[in-house]
Amino acid sequence: MRNPKITFIGAGSTIFVKNILGDVFHKSALKNADIALMDIDATRLEESQIVVSKLMQSANANGVISCYMDQKEALKGADFVVVAFQIGGYEPCTVTDFEVCKRHGLEQTIADTLGPGGIMRSLRTIPHLWQICEDMTEVCPNATMLNYVNPMAMNTWAMYEKYPHIKQVGLCHSVQGTAEELARDLDIDYSELRYTCAGINHMAYYLTFEKKNETGEYKDIYPDLLAAFESGKAPKPSTSHGGRCQNLVRYEMFKKLGYFVTESSEHFSEYTPYFIKPNRPDLIERYSVPLDEYPKRCVEQIAAWKQDLEDFKNAERIDVKDSHEYASTIMNSIWTGTPSVIYGNVKNDGLIDNLPQGCCVEVACLVDANGVQPTKVGKLPSHLAALMQTNVNVQTLLTEAILTENRDRVYHAAMLDPHTAAVLGIEEIYALVDDLIESHGDWLPAWVRK
Repeated sequence: MRNPKITFIGAGSTIFVKNILGDVFHKSALKNADIALMDIDATRLEESQIVVSKLMQSANANGVISCYMDQKEALKGADFVVVAFQIGGYEPCTVTDFEVCKRHGLEQTIADTLGPGGIMRSLRTIPHLWQICEDMTEVCPNATMLNYVNPMAMNTWAMYEKYPHIKQVGLCHSVQGTAEELARDLDIDYSELRYTCAGINHMAYYLTFEKKNETGEYKDIYPDLLAAFESGKAPKPSTSHGGRCQNLVRYEMFKKLGYFVTESSEHFSEYTPYFIKPNRPDLIERYSVPLDEYPKRCVEQIAAWKQDLEDFKNAERIDVKDSHEYASTIMNSIWTGTPSVIYGNVKNDGLIDNLPQGCCVEVACLVDANGVQPTKVGKLPSHLAALMQTNVNVQTLLTEAILTENRDRVYHAAMLDPHTAAVLGIEEIYALVDDLIESHGDWLPAWVRK
């Protein structure tokens, strides 16, 4: 039986590649997979090759590594295509998203999913994802795309609308990552948890959240989580990102809504109109909202990478523990037929009744030799669906904008963004979008710039 071929588009994201392939090489059926690395940055591509080569040697893997700057060549014969890139990078595009918005009075934290930052990132990104779909159609039509590129919902939606024949799933680690975080807050073992979750990417909710007791039965531990928050035992102090991200926003929303959301407080604070407001430093302080968080992380990661690279070059071995990413689990299940359950971003084809049919939703999926098979959820609690709908409105209009090349819909998407509308007047929103388009220049499609 031949070995699978795994192609990475955006392989210059070396740390991510290391984590995903570390998981892959832990799977016996995937251990000797052939790896095709593709990136437009020759230096980063070479760095990734060094790391992957040592990783393979450390795992006694015998696959072949090949490197490409030509996307179609890298995709030829692929069984799995992992996509992880950021068009425009930290500089100039992320800097532009933050500086222009700040100039117009709009503060942001992450700006990669919704709001003006997410809208601009999607406009920059979707044409490149479509080109991958085009190339896959020609040279690996049966491959499965594992897409990690944000803004997840808009990107995934645009791909399955234009290329419905491409087998793809949008992947994020917020569902399993948050469950692990809540287990730490409650001082319990993650393996004892059982949960169901559904919604949209970065705004899915744990509909059930349970723990196995001494008799082996499961009980609802949402009351325990609420008690931990009200007593001050949760959330636990942050030890990452300089202690900037305290997770108070999500706990406050949990107290109000009765369900816990999957994405971090720094993300969630800019998906709603409640936490970031002009002339309200009291809200920023009370909820520890880390403004400009993503640029700070970029600077830190760029600085840390230089030392990491030297460590990798000098290391005799590179051993990694299993991560909580789903990619290797999906590959293993499709390749071997061994069933697994993951949470994926897929088309709402009768999955969630009270979200628009056709939008992108995040639900549990069965994976086996038949591929990724989403499971039906039914009706969400109405207040959760209503909050999600405020985000789906933006996703709907931006997806329509790029599918029909309708520039007006870009402005409409920004108008409907909950955070932006809470801060700026309608003329101010139009002026902000004008400025973003002009500042991005050729990074955006021609129809947007006209």
